[in-house]
Amino acid sequence: MTTDPAVELYYDPFDYAIDDDPYPVWQRMRAEAPLYYNEKYNFFALSRHDDVAEALPDWQTYRSGRGTTADILFSGIEVPPGILLFEDPPLHDLHRRLLSRVFTPRRMLAVEDLVREFCSTALDPLIGTEGFDFVADLGAFMPMRTIGYLLGIPEEGQQQIRDLNDALIAVAAEQGDSGDISPTVFQQSIAMFADYIEWRASHPSEDLMTELLNAEVEETDGTRRPLERTEVLAYTAMIAGAGNETTARLIGFIGEQLALHPDQRHELAADPSLIPAAVEETLRYEAPSPVQARYVARDVELYGRDVPEGSYMLLLNGSANRDESRFADPDRFDIHRTGGHLSFGQGLHFCLGAALARLEARVAFEEVLARWTDWNVDYNNASRARTSSVRGWARLPVHTG
Repeated sequence: MTTDPAVELYYDPFDYAIDDDPYPVWQRMRAEAPLYYNEKYNFFALSRHDDVAEALPDWQTYRSGRGTTADILFSGIEVPPGILLFEDPPLHDLHRRLLSRVFTPRRMLAVEDLVREFCSTALDPLIGTEGFDFVADLGAFMPMRTIGYLLGIPEEGQQQIRDLNDALIAVAAEQGDSGDISPTVFQQSIAMFADYIEWRASHPSEDLMTELLNAEVEETDGTRRPLERTEVLAYTAMIAGAGNETTARLIGFIGEQLALHPDQRHELAADPSLIPAAVEETLRYEAPSPVQARYVARDVELYGRDVPEGSYMLLLNGSANRDESRFADPDRFDIHRTGGHLSFGQGLHFCLGAALARLEARVAFEEVLARWTDWNVDYNNASRARTSSVRGWARLPVHTG
């Protein structure tokens, strides 16, 4: 997508044409309107790296408790407790401390062999065929299996949960041009796990769901209490949804970028130790979750303009990752680049699942490149995922012959 500088600058997170390639619009926003205002949906947006990096951890000004995706925030839907992504301190800190004890580096390391096994199960039957789909055959399958294992969801129920989750997200994206969302979306999402949690309560195991069922949370006054069942449900739904969706999109984006950059792909095949750097560069170049929504909790002045309490603010971390003032030649994909990115957030809302996503993507491409070193994207049969919270491919078939 290209933009004509004579055309009025317009950004809309629900516009599919913009979403397909938002970078030209974001580039103009950084240059012409670093504090952008959209009259149609009544939101402000920050697009420059330094502004987004400063705002992301500033929870006193930019609150998450009313929703961190534009559709949920704009809808005014009440967010239930236990969904860490949509919480502010002190409740956020209580719940994050609990999940931090569950999402330990030791546990993440312990699943590496399992992730590799899932990748082999997905990829080995495809050897000798004309190609495969990075999302349908790998990106959707492997994260779902991994999260299902961590949560203790029986394998036969994992695909059902993913299908229900996809349906909820897709409906939210298609209901209206503003991404109108069902007022019962949280209840529907949480309800899909109720049977599994009840089953796990009477069949304890070495998994996250069992730990959550037995966990205690320390209140601000120092007292301790067990998690309520609704909180366990909310935690489980959040972990399953976030872990599946964003990792699937990340794997699709890596597959695409390596198809477009064969020299770098061959470097990775020759030296797999470079794969983690390729994962980081893809996260910078194509953030799976590029827009973070916030509720403005107090008046703030930005670029000489008052942003009043009660406003909506979009923090465009996907734009920040391409900021010319931060990155040299930011629209160039380079697996040797250093300098970080904002794709996992910043501060108290830094993604708890970042280590798992990095591990899954690294192992996936170690396994892919051990089997294929050349592929081309079949764009005629590729399709975008149209969801309210992430960007990426729903299908990304490639030819390996």
